[in-house]
Amino acid sequence: MQNERLILVSNDDGIDAKGLKTLIEIASEFGRVVVVAPERGQSGMSHSISLLTPLRVRRVVEEDNLKVYAVPGTPVDCIKLAINQLLDKKPDLMLSGINHGSNSAVSIIYSGTMGAAIEASLYGIPSIGFSVLDHSPNADFSLVQKYAPALISEVISKGLPSQICLNVNFPVVSENEFKGYKICKQTTGVWKEDFEKRIDPYGLDYYWLTGSFHNFEPENQSADEWALANNYASIVPVKIDFTDYNSIDFLKTFKLNKNGTETK
Repeated sequence: MQNERLILVSNDDGIDAKGLKTLIEIASEFGRVVVVAPERGQSGMSHSISLLTPLRVRRVVEEDNLKVYAVPGTPVDCIKLAINQLLDKKPDLMLSGINHGSNSAVSIIYSGTMGAAIEASLYGIPSIGFSVLDHSPNADFSLVQKYAPALISEVISKGLPSQICLNVNFPVVSENEFKGYKICKQTTGVWKEDFEKRIDPYGLDYYWLTGSFHNFEPENQSADEWALANNYASIVPVKIDFTDYNSIDFLKTFKLNKNGTETK
């Protein structure tokens, strides 16, 4: 049964990232693995797709239980290509990551790692995005290696609700300090961007994006940022439906004409 299980793996840090290699090792415990990942880093690409650029697939590894393909596109490009062209059947599971850096709170909307997981969930594939709060190319993924298999086993056994995926973030702590998983909601907050103005060797201005996250609910123990700050790995269930159902009745109070514009 395990050899019949097909697991699709991708990421946004690129085909050579340490986090991807670690996730392949984890995924290989559960079935046949096909990796379709960006040729180069695609952090911050969210759910973007390539519409004007042809996608050429490079075969990196071709073995019985492991195939690895590199694609010069976005993480979502990789998932679409995999499901529609490269795979011999629909995957039983999709794993994304392990991302070098956090995808907690509002970072999820920018994340290529989660873009891949969300795209796979659109097809009804149980999907998990894994991240570690360490941007280093040589980040320590030992906690994920030890604790991700239990979560993966549960998802394989029980599945996930339709078009729901999981956003999983691990803190950077020792195993003795680690407190295990905590199921959370997404923290409410916003990134405050700062653009540092610089001058290039030709005397021309350019801007370098920096910034910091402003947490609007630092004491909320049900939120993922609190969990990570207190040495838990956060699990946030993510849905595709962006509709704010609580606002529908409010919008129905708007006085609109037949063309959908405001009535004078």
